[in-house]
Amino acid sequence: MRIAVNVRLLLKNKLEGIGWFTYENLKRITRAHPEHEFIFIFDRPYEKAFIFADNVKPIVLAPPTRHPVLYVIWFEFRLPRLLKRLKADLFLSPDGFLSLRSQITQLGVIHDINFAHRPGDLPWFYRKYYNYFFPKFARKANRLATVSQYSKQDIAATYQIDKNKIDVVYNGANEMYTPLSHDQKTQVMTEFSGGSPYFVFIGAFSARKNIKHLIQGFDQFKKTDEENYKLMLIGEPLFRDDELQQIYQKLQFKTDIVFLGRQSPENLHKILASARALTFVPFFEGFGIPVVESIQCEVPVLASNVTSVPEVAGDAAIYVNPESIDEIGKGMQRLATDETLYQELLAATKKQKNTFTWNKSAERLWASIQKVMQNVK
Repeated sequence: MRIAVNVRLLLKNKLEGIGWFTYENLKRITRAHPEHEFIFIFDRPYEKAFIFADNVKPIVLAPPTRHPVLYVIWFEFRLPRLLKRLKADLFLSPDGFLSLRSQITQLGVIHDINFAHRPGDLPWFYRKYYNYFFPKFARKANRLATVSQYSKQDIAATYQIDKNKIDVVYNGANEMYTPLSHDQKTQVMTEFSGGSPYFVFIGAFSARKNIKHLIQGFDQFKKTDEENYKLMLIGEPLFRDDELQQIYQKLQFKTDIVFLGRQSPENLHKILASARALTFVPFFEGFGIPVVESIQCEVPVLASNVTSVPEVAGDAAIYVNPESIDEIGKGMQRLATDETLYQELLAATKKQKNTFTWNKSAERLWASIQKVMQNVK
């Protein structure tokens, strides 16, 4: 079987959630199935480390897809001709973007449809593209996969898709996310927070990740904080956000908020595993890979009580309304001061560990590929 794959999100040192899904799953699937040929279609020069096995053939298809207009050119004009020339049996798209003009069998992984529910979070061109094309992609696909039961139900209901057409494959966490010893944590705190305990957020600074309420909740928590907690923010803005800057400048305890930018995987592990808790309070989330990584490190979570987050965090989190700055601040206070609660959450992380792994994800995605190919024979 010849499987063409959209790998435009495999970007050196710039892997985000869907990029990690692409990386971890394709690394496993290509190596586990040497009997099949995989054609990786990049939209710019690629890193050789992303060619995971001898049965992977890379192709660069211009132009780089940096704007919705370029999405249309790439997926609707350039890609169909390439797929036809390659005589591909299947087009697999880990980010859900498909080609409406191609007659090749297609499997799309739609991680969530946040843009359907929160269009205002995106710039005009992007929200118009997503909300015009993704309903069509969902109906065009021979089969769909997604990363949570919540997203499966949401996609089926919103786009009026048969639920039997959608497979839940989940995400996982890299094996390097393991607990650290007390001495190791002390070293990390000395290096990154001046020895202070801290909460951490990991992710892109998009509007739906709710950084604004998170930093305001932290500012409220600091008014009663006696241990000099810090809030470490790891990630970068997806789009310019002047309002976030304005809110930050008005905070009373803004000097206790540390913007660490993008970090290496090794530093991510150290910083996360040494935190008092992960603070993850998005308005909308299809899965939430940092939640799984935190639980693998045996670090409890302050989590949103909406969308897919409770499904992923289970009993290893305390839940708050992401719309409530007050609840976020009080949640941090409970995590910082209630030792009985904290020990219960620690015990829960040990039970929740290994519920979601990349090995399981790759097995489920391969099963979805087999289903779609059997149905078209």
